[in-house]
Amino acid sequence: MTNGRDLFVSVDIETAGPIPGEYSLLAIGACLIDAPERTFLCYLQPLNTNADPAALKVTGLSLQELERTGLAAEQAMTRFATWLEANRSSADRLVFVGLNAPFDWSFVNYYFHQFVGENPFGFTALDIKAYYMGASGVAWTESTSSGMAEAFGIDETGDHNALHDALYQAELFRQTRNQVSSRDLGGGLPGGQRRVE
Repeated sequence: MTNGRDLFVSVDIETAGPIPGEYSLLAIGACLIDAPERTFLCYLQPLNTNADPAALKVTGLSLQELERTGLAAEQAMTRFATWLEANRSSADRLVFVGLNAPFDWSFVNYYFHQFVGENPFGFTALDIKAYYMGASGVAWTESTSSGMAEAFGIDETGDHNALHDALYQAELFRQTRNQVSSRDLGGGLPGGQRRVE
């Protein structure tokens, strides 16, 4: 696919713990970066009862409730794959965009391979934290979502609802990309050390 466009998809997840396989993926939220009204949200049945209490406290999700109301993993991942396919042309390259993308991508990649057979995003992901750090020149510890939001004058915050957070990080990505495209390469972003006046 050399003539297609990059179709950037903001993805956020909620999980029962830190690693896929041992802990369950509990929620997937997604939206198209450039058409944020196109959204996806689903909740999944846990694969097992393993849980980090701190993770569940942050999300407010219950394994017992999701066992009753969530989708089976195969059904959830098939629906996500179908939604992705419905929002792309045959030439589009799907780009997974996340805020701490390595974490979110690891679960999505594991679940796609386990329950669908392949990952429509392939083996790479675009991390907003790293993108912002590289573009702005800030330290890694300053490339937080709250730091980005403050630099861009965005009042929203993440709330650990997978769809809300996917929409929030999509806005952070758009703002970063807009600032990069409006300056010379390496010109920096608000709050960075390489600002071009």
